[in-house]
Amino acid sequence: MGTTRFILGGAAVLSVLASSAFADDMTGMVTRIDRLNGTISIQQTQKGTVGGSAGGAGMLQEYKAKDAAMLDAVHAGDRVNYSATDNNGTGTLTKLQKQ
Repeated sequence: MGTTRFILGGAAVLSVLASSAFADDMTGMVTRIDRLNGTISIQQTQKGTVGGSAGGAGMLQEYKAKDAAMLDAVHAGDRVNYSATDNNGTGTLTKLQKQ
């Protein structure tokens, strides 16, 4: 019984942390764009100097564009500022701006 509560509590904490990560403006580099399907893959970059790693590669995330026209302004390799929301486990890009 105690183990089940621990697991469910941990899952709830991870869910809250994951949803809050989508709320803030993030920065990253575009790695792939699929204009036919309206999706974009972005390699998230770390903010600040925490960890001090050169390159600061974060996780690679694929998003569905809210509006397909958003993808016309960027190309693979571009650094971008972006915001996204999480809808039933699918990330939806709400803002995309080239740096």
